Amino acid sequence: MPKRLPRRHVELALAGLLAAVLVLDLACPLPQPAADSPTLTVLAADGTPLRTWPGADGAQRHPTTPEAVSPLYVRALLQYEDRWFYWHPGVNPAALARAAWQWARHGRIVSGGSTLTMQVARLVDEKAAGRSIAAKLRQIARALQLELHLSKREILALYLNLAPMGGPLEGVETASRAYLGKSASDLSKAEAGLLVALPQSPTRLRPDRAVPAAQAARDKVLARMQTLGVWSAADVADAKLERVFAPPLRARWLAPLAAERLRQEAKRRGRAAAVIQTTLDAGLQARLEQLLTDRLNSLPDAVSLAALVVDNRSLEVRGYVGSADFNDARRGAHVDMVRARRSPGSTLKPFLYGMALDEGLVHSESLLIDAPQNFGGYAPGNFQADFSGPVSVAEALQRSLNVPAVDLLERLGPERFAGRLRHAGLRLRMPANAAPNLSLILGGGSTSLEELLGAYTALARGGVAARPRLTPDEPLQEARLMSEGAAYIVREILENGGRPGSPFRESAQRVAWKTGTSFGFRDAWALGVTDRYTFGVWIGRPDGTPNPGHFGANAAAPLLRDLAAALGPAESRQQLAPRRQPASVAAVPVCWPLGLAESATLPGQCLQRRTAWTLDGAVPPTLPDRLRPGGLAEPVWVAASERVQPGCAPMAERHEAVRWPALLGPFVDSEQRHPLERLPWRADCSGRHPVAHRLRVVGLEPGTVLRPAPGQREVVLRLQAIGAQRGATWLLDGQWMAASDIASAAQTLRIERAGAHRLTVMDGLGQWARVEFQLAAP
Repeated sequence: MPKRLPRRHVELALAGLLAAVLVLDLACPLPQPAADSPTLTVLAADGTPLRTWPGADGAQRHPTTPEAVSPLYVRALLQYEDRWFYWHPGVNPAALARAAWQWARHGRIVSGGSTLTMQVARLVDEKAAGRSIAAKLRQIARALQLELHLSKREILALYLNLAPMGGPLEGVETASRAYLGKSASDLSKAEAGLLVALPQSPTRLRPDRAVPAAQAARDKVLARMQTLGVWSAADVADAKLERVFAPPLRARWLAPLAAERLRQEAKRRGRAAAVIQTTLDAGLQARLEQLLTDRLNSLPDAVSLAALVVDNRSLEVRGYVGSADFNDARRGAHVDMVRARRSPGSTLKPFLYGMALDEGLVHSESLLIDAPQNFGGYAPGNFQADFSGPVSVAEALQRSLNVPAVDLLERLGPERFAGRLRHAGLRLRMPANAAPNLSLILGGGSTSLEELLGAYTALARGGVAARPRLTPDEPLQEARLMSEGAAYIVREILENGGRPGSPFRESAQRVAWKTGTSFGFRDAWALGVTDRYTFGVWIGRPDGTPNPGHFGANAAAPLLRDLAAALGPAESRQQLAPRRQPASVAAVPVCWPLGLAESATLPGQCLQRRTAWTLDGAVPPTLPDRLRPGGLAEPVWVAASERVQPGCAPMAERHEAVRWPALLGPFVDSEQRHPLERLPWRADCSGRHPVAHRLRVVGLEPGTVLRPAPGQREVVLRLQAIGAQRGATWLLDGQWMAASDIASAAQTLRIERAGAHRLTVMDGLGQWARVEFQLAAP
């Protein structure tokens, strides 16, 4: 029987070993673990990595902790690699003795006898990573050092973050995301076995390259778990049925431009963070990117897309796509169009009408004029190049008519409008040295999708706009854009408009939406608001080149509709408070053309009845007539059922009639006029004739039937407006045909469509003349 060493000898040996470790610790401090210089990782709200940047050594690591990793993996790791991990001081004497005996017997190292701590020692010290005796001794010393400085949990965490997993991947969380597409917290037994085996030979066992070898190594780990009684035979059998598979190892990013934006911001502020947390919803982000990718096939090669989704309650950004395809340079892959400054087209109109409601200029059914007008040299037209005459505020906003919006902006003031938007976070950038002007409302300035969306949140937040927040620690920045009542009315108009071709007409969702198109088809926009989300899309070329044929209604709105559908299931699960009509908002019957409440309109002056949303009890009248000041109620003298001039007929009676604004003359039929206006004039007491009689068309007689020349499909007319002043505008069936600053200049018109037509000419004073004719089929 071997003689037992005296206790004092054992104590001296241990003391000597401890002293040696202390000397080594002073002479050769532990190297800085590579995990202290980890991969920069940008995370979604649930912790899903969105994009990573390698550390200084080129490795990709995603920091994790033992508590964040599946217990199945941790248990399998310790049982397979080091069952005595929590009991030994860094080295396992029994395992080392076995390894030494095998080396003496075979003349080479058969097994290393390494503990998990010794494996960590190899990972933090490259010189301890070899299989020589010197490397092994250094490894032992480093292991003792690790145990001296760190707790078992900290050593385990180092292994979880530094274990080689093939290629540039290090750590179990990184490998789980890259190979399995999931967090290491959700591993199955089979997946845990695979990742336990992988560090033994990371290159040879990569599941994306060597499936048979990886599966054999995994099954070996599973068999050990069964032998040790850790997992049952049935569980192991089920685990072995799972096929090992991993797609080729490559960058699988979500929201790459949002991640790059945050990385640059952190760098600019001097923040050296290993992890940047975002507010993005990983599932929604994946659906959003797929939705935009599916749309690319219908767009030209150089066209890009952008989309943004914001939660109205927290202003947190849930989805962020800055470009159509991050890997397609033809589409401006790395240009973030969420932040790019572009012309917003007509998307600012809801804010104009909201401000006009707050200023008491209009209610939702106020009479506006959609007819050719000139505002100090600025003569806007509509997108479809036609005019509708009398329209309400609601109709003008629903149909995005340009002339009524410019008219209203001139009354509100472009500088005031731009200032209110700037206060709410939407800054309009004007061309060099230019002041805000009337073109603002049609896209004359520039802004970004992000700023637009922040302003649109006001429609769901009681009129308060806010800046979208991409990180949870970003402070909430908000400002009032319009009153709660104005926001409610504007949202009702945009939500319940339902014009023909409306992409939401058949939708079960209530979506307040608006489109916009910039000059030259450079930008197509669509923005939507629901109770839960505000979201928007942009389509165009990043270099600003026109994209003919693609505009808000036909390109962006259908994509917005699909995006709303993608958001629908998530929204339906939320318990949202029912929408409440503000106390300041009321529905009031009103009358055209005066625009007053029906109860305040005299009998006979209500030519057309409507129901309007009003604000704060105010029912503002129709805006003043620019061409004929003095109001829309005028005295009319009548004698024997004929109109006469005052003082012309002794028995004439004075009455009061209401008229339509002068510019609406060509658009209002006789039946829509006040009965007194329809009375004929007495020949000897007419004095002056109505404005319609002052101007006449020369070159086409009423009732003419035109026929194309043989072989032709059109008729060419050469016309002149006699008596026109301040220019002339020609309309065919309400659609703009031509205009001239020289009122008496001859005008050539080409008529192609067969059938009955109505040709109207208007001048700058509101005078008009009309000729009805027909064009026979060729």
